[in-house]
Amino acid sequence: MQAALNIIDTDLINVELQFRKDLESDVPLIRKVGEYVLSSGGKRVRPALLLLAARLCGYQGDQAVPLASVVEFIHTATLLHDDVVDSASLRRGLASANTLWGNEASVLVGDFLFSKSFSLMVAVGSLDILRVLSDATTVIAEGEVMQLLCTGEIDLTEERYLNVVRSKTAILMSAACEAGAILGGATPDCQKALSDFGMSLGIAFQLMDDTLDYVATEEEFGKSIGHDLEEGKITLPLIHTLRQCTETERSLIEAVVEKDEMTLEEFRTVSGLVKQYGGITYTVDAARRYINDCRTHLGVFEASSITTALCSLADYVVTRNR
Repeated sequence: MQAALNIIDTDLINVELQFRKDLESDVPLIRKVGEYVLSSGGKRVRPALLLLAARLCGYQGDQAVPLASVVEFIHTATLLHDDVVDSASLRRGLASANTLWGNEASVLVGDFLFSKSFSLMVAVGSLDILRVLSDATTVIAEGEVMQLLCTGEIDLTEERYLNVVRSKTAILMSAACEAGAILGGATPDCQKALSDFGMSLGIAFQLMDDTLDYVATEEEFGKSIGHDLEEGKITLPLIHTLRQCTETERSLIEAVVEKDEMTLEEFRTVSGLVKQYGGITYTVDAARRYINDCRTHLGVFEASSITTALCSLADYVVTRNR
């Protein structure tokens, strides 16, 4: 992962500076909340994808950094909104913004970041990039609603769940890659290859996130373990478990999912069933298949240090612990 980021380290530093510059507002709370979320960590995977995709396609101009900052703006906005919807208390091991400033401030600052990102996109001057990123934000919103509708749905299918993942998580990684390709003047085939790379990477990223909710410690994960289960989110490890377990065990899981608050013992019981029936292994194997797809998508490009960096970024997804 670090070797991949070293190729674009100067650009990533400039993305951080650009982000803070773009946070300028006459309302102090906007900068305070925005900088808090920005400084709380994160690997900047989405900006890195855009920067690497642009470089892979031969781009040498000065728009990649501002555009990478826009992608991180969009991502940060979704984090602020997600934490309110999920009633999250932790984000990357720190108190979430909504815990510190309240739900109202988090939602409104998230709205500011979404709105600001569109004005920044326009400044780049590419209608194609504007289309890709604006379409992505629409799909993200649809994914959030889809996830809400699926909450507590014990019969949720794997196919439907993956549709939520594509919309809610993977689409922004896909759009970041495609925007970088457009910036570099790539052919339609190369644009699609990078878009597909980002989509496969994003799905794998979320699937590994699903496993961490059951197996990581809070210190490793950076947010409360078991939170997805307590919120009634039926993720892939649990979907697989529900297909394999007995009717009695299924009823037990359903009772926990329906509860407003879950005890530690209940979490241990359900997570024990997930491990017993191979839910973690099943999900990790699925994530690895998507990572293999990433390598296939890059096959349209000649091997280079950039393709190696993108593959390293993909490998990081299935080895990370937060």
